[in-house]
Amino acid sequence: MTNGQKLRKILSDPAILVLPGVHDCVSVKIAEKIGFEVAFTSGFGISATMLGRPDFGFLTATEMLWSVSRIVNSVDIPVVVDIDTGYGNPLNVIQTVEEVVRIGAGGIILEDQEWPKKCGHFDGKRVITPQEHVEKIRAAVQARGESELVIIGRTDSRASNGLDEAINRGRAYFEAGADIVFIEAPQSVEELKQIAAAFDEGVPLFANMVEGGKTPFLSAKELEELGYKIVVYPLAGLFSATKAIESCFTHLKENGTTEGFGNMLKFKDFEEVIETAKYRELESKFKVD
Repeated sequence: MTNGQKLRKILSDPAILVLPGVHDCVSVKIAEKIGFEVAFTSGFGISATMLGRPDFGFLTATEMLWSVSRIVNSVDIPVVVDIDTGYGNPLNVIQTVEEVVRIGAGGIILEDQEWPKKCGHFDGKRVITPQEHVEKIRAAVQARGESELVIIGRTDSRASNGLDEAINRGRAYFEAGADIVFIEAPQSVEELKQIAAAFDEGVPLFANMVEGGKTPFLSAKELEELGYKIVVYPLAGLFSATKAIESCFTHLKENGTTEGFGNMLKFKDFEEVIETAKYRELESKFKVD
């Protein structure tokens, strides 16, 4: 069974699906260990951790695919990967999606911004025409072949063209073959309700909850009650890890030791996260006496 098929089976459950955002292999392994059924790679998080730069389109397709391939293949759960705009025209989308299928991803997000793109909660975004993105969606559908890769059609047009345009684009992307509709950065609970009311019950909707972002911050239960099928908390792990590192390094700078800093895994606990015992056992099979 492909990870696309696994993800579709999980999505058949009527309950809302909650996705944690991950940015590296450690964060996705923690998500799997805790019990999440699916994870989501954050382009924002990968740009920040790989380049130390904001999500302004600095990452190339090669860099993004290299990063997500490591993340996807470090766990057994399906991973939804952020492939930005597909890195070009429909031909580029085909190449990107074929590579994502080869990597083994469960789903993708494909957005309608102009390149270079920006984080959905940054100002200054620009979008291509809906007709152009419809063709990108169609190209992605063709490129996934029989993998059943889940395609999430995202529009960032709310910021520049208004909510009505964003809803119309969402409908067009679903008709073109997207499995799930993602209208990025609605700016009120009322707008979240308008989006849910604008689509038939059979159209799964995706919500993005960014702490401090443009969209009101709601719980999964609240979003489910509004009619959403998937919610991602893409930056919670990154923000938490950053705060923890900052606190640890501050303690070390001030005290010349990490002694007394309590919010830290022990060596043996971290070994469990990266499955050291598994590789010790494997190593022992090839030991030379």
